[in-house]
Amino acid sequence: MSILVTKAKEQIEKTIKDAIGNAVKTGGLKEYDTLPKFTIETPANRTHGDYAVNVALVCAKTFAKAPRMIAETILENANFEDTYIDRAEIAGPGFINFFLNDDYYADIVRDVNEKGENYGKSDFGKNKRILVEFVSANPTGPMHIGNARGGALGDCLAAVLEAAGYYTEREFYINDAGNQINKFALSLDIRYRQLFGDKQEMPEDSYHGEDIINHAKSFAEKFGDSFISKSEEERKKALVDFALPKNIEGLKNDLKKYRIEYDTWFKESSLHENGEAKRIIELLKSSGYTYEQDGALWFKATDFGCDKDFVLIRANGFPTYIVPDIAYHYNKLEIRKFDKAIDVLGADHHGYVPRLKAALTALGVDANRLDAVLMQMVRLVRDGEVIKASKRSGKAITLVTLLDEVPIDAARFFFNLKEPNSHFDFDLDLAVSESNSNPVYYVQYAYARICSIIRNLEAEGIKYQDCKNDELKLLKTPEERELIIHLSQFTGEIIQSALNYDPARITHYVTELATKFHKFYAVCRVKDNDRELTLARLNLCKATATTIKNVLNMLKIEAPEKM
Repeated sequence: MSILVTKAKEQIEKTIKDAIGNAVKTGGLKEYDTLPKFTIETPANRTHGDYAVNVALVCAKTFAKAPRMIAETILENANFEDTYIDRAEIAGPGFINFFLNDDYYADIVRDVNEKGENYGKSDFGKNKRILVEFVSANPTGPMHIGNARGGALGDCLAAVLEAAGYYTEREFYINDAGNQINKFALSLDIRYRQLFGDKQEMPEDSYHGEDIINHAKSFAEKFGDSFISKSEEERKKALVDFALPKNIEGLKNDLKKYRIEYDTWFKESSLHENGEAKRIIELLKSSGYTYEQDGALWFKATDFGCDKDFVLIRANGFPTYIVPDIAYHYNKLEIRKFDKAIDVLGADHHGYVPRLKAALTALGVDANRLDAVLMQMVRLVRDGEVIKASKRSGKAITLVTLLDEVPIDAARFFFNLKEPNSHFDFDLDLAVSESNSNPVYYVQYAYARICSIIRNLEAEGIKYQDCKNDELKLLKTPEERELIIHLSQFTGEIIQSALNYDPARITHYVTELATKFHKFYAVCRVKDNDRELTLARLNLCKATATTIKNVLNMLKIEAPEKM
C-alpha cells in the first residue's frame, strides 16, 4: 500500500489505542492485560466510510461490555487532531467507520504527481534476491503458444517483484543436453540423409517440423554430401553443432521481439562440463537417501512425502533428466545464493516440483526457497472456434506466428489477464480489435485521452502546474474521490501481486483505473469556470495518466499519447 494509505491506517490504529488508554485511565473501560488484535478494512460500500474497524467487537470479552458501548466509549475518548481522520461513526453491532478528510485525498494526488515514474514502487522486498526462470523452451524447435503465455507471465512477474523492492534477475535455462538433443540429432540426421537418397522414414516420436528440414538443407548447402560417409556419431554431432546455435539465437531474437531480455542464458550442458551434475550425485549418496536396485541408483523420494521414489542413474550408467535439474536448482540457491528461485512451469510439472524439492531437502537446502508458478493451457480462439494444431505435424502455432497476427501489446496484456493456474482462451479477433471491449486498447485509449486533454488545455493557455492542497481539496465529487482512492491502491496491488506471483492483479487494476477515469470524465468537466478547480482536475488527470503509464511500462506495453 502507498505511504499515505499506511499512514492513515497507522493513525487510525494509534487513535483507537490512545482512546482505549484514556478510557481505562478515567474508568470508562476496565484495565486489561493484552488488547486483542483488530482489523482495519476497506468497506465494500465506501459511503460507509474509508475504513471499518472491528475493535469493539473483538474486545467485548476483554472489557465485559456490549460492543456498541465499547465503540461509544472509544469515540468519546478519541482525538482526531493532526490526523487524516475527519469523523467516525458506529455501525451495526459495533463497527467503527472512519471517514478521512480532504487533506488525505489531496495528498494522494500530490504524492502521485511528485513521485512520477516511481509511483507505485516500494522497498517492501528489502532487496532480497529472487531469480525468475521462465520459458526455458527446448532449443530443438520454435516456441509454442504455451511459451508465449509463460514469457509474458514470467517477464511481468519479474517486473512486479522489482517494483515491490526485490532484487530480481530473469533467466532462461537452455536444455542443450539429454534425450531431446539426442532426438534432435536423429531427426536432423535422417533429414540430411534423405536429401541424398536415403529412404529411411522419420520415427513417430522424432521432430517433424519444417525447421528440421531447413536445417538439414542449410547443412547440405554448406557441406554437401561430405558427411554421408562419416560415422553416425560424427555426423550427428556436426549437425547439432551446426543447427543448435542457430536455434538458440532464434530463441533469443524471438523473445527480444516479444520485449523479453534475460540477465542469464544458463546452459544445461555446463552442469555436465563443470562436474556439478556429477557432484550432486555424490552429495545425494552421502546424504543417505539413495539406494541401488536392478543396477540403477534410486532416490528415496517417499521419505519426503512423494508418492514414489525415482531413478537418478539408469542401469546403463546415464543420469536421468532430473539430475541436472537438481544440480541447476542447487546452483541457483546454494552457489549463486539467491534467496528465492521461482520457476514458471506448465501445469504438467505438478508432480515434478515435489520431487525437486525432496532432493533439495536431502541436500540440506530449504525447499521453501523454491517456488513454482504452474501455468495452465492456452487455447487460441477465432470466430468463436478453438484453433486446433498439431505440434508433431509441424503445424503448431508458434510465438512468432502469433506475433505476426496479434500486436505485441495485446499479446503481453492478454496473457496476463488471468491467474496463471486458470485455463485461458486467447481470442484472436478481440486482440486485434480497436474497441473498448479490447482491454489493452481500452486502457491505452484512456491514457491517450488524458494526453489529449492536457494538450488541448495547454493550447487554450491553461498549462499544467502542480496544485497545493487548498486547490486539490476541491476534488470532492463521488467520481473524483473514487478515482483518487483507486490511485492510492496501486502500491498495495503491486505488493499483493508480488506476494501471490500473480501479475493479473496489475492488468485488472489498470483496466479498472481506466474505467474509473472514463466515469470521472463523463461527469466532471476538466475545464471548469473555476480556474482552481480546472487545475485541480488537471492534476487528477495527470496523476491518472502517470499511474496508467507506470503499469504499462511494467508490462512492457506502449503508452501512446495519440490514438
